[in-house]
Amino acid sequence: MARIPAATRETVVQDQVDAFDQIVGAAGSVPLVGPGSILIHVPKASQLATALNQYLRNDSSLTNKTLELAMLVTARENDCMYIWNAHAASARAAGVPDAVVDALRDRKELPKLAPDEAAVINYGQEYFRTHRVSRGAFQEGIEQFGQQGLIELTLVMGNYALLAFAITSFDSELPANRTEPVLPA
Repeated sequence: MARIPAATRETVVQDQVDAFDQIVGAAGSVPLVGPGSILIHVPKASQLATALNQYLRNDSSLTNKTLELAMLVTARENDCMYIWNAHAASARAAGVPDAVVDALRDRKELPKLAPDEAAVINYGQEYFRTHRVSRGAFQEGIEQFGQQGLIELTLVMGNYALLAFAITSFDSELPANRTEPVLPA
């Protein structure tokens, strides 16, 4: 159960009611689960976070495969079941091999990786585990994605870490139509 009740027009600060109305109008209702259910309590911040997410998902130079893999790495490194559930099937559909998805989920030894997969996984795991990125992981990222792509990859992982932090801290529930098994501890 979430730690805070669903946002309402009456519970958001008065100077952000217009932003709240815009979000609800676009979504059709107040989000009840996931990051949207938390961020809507601060509608202006929610709009900005959504704009960044939309740019990264729709306008970045990264392929869907790279984006989805970055989201999975971030979800797993942050033990965020909500994001994992939202992206495991899409990662598979975008071309991330089942064996890679399963190994990430189960924290098992990874199979042989394509160079783009290795760059994403090494970069993300290294940062989330050590709070640093080595010259080798950085160079691998530049070689695979170029400067713009590596900046965008960094933003994707940072954005999804933000979402994971909100989801986990506020105990957002999983959607009722969850398809993925719970992440092993």
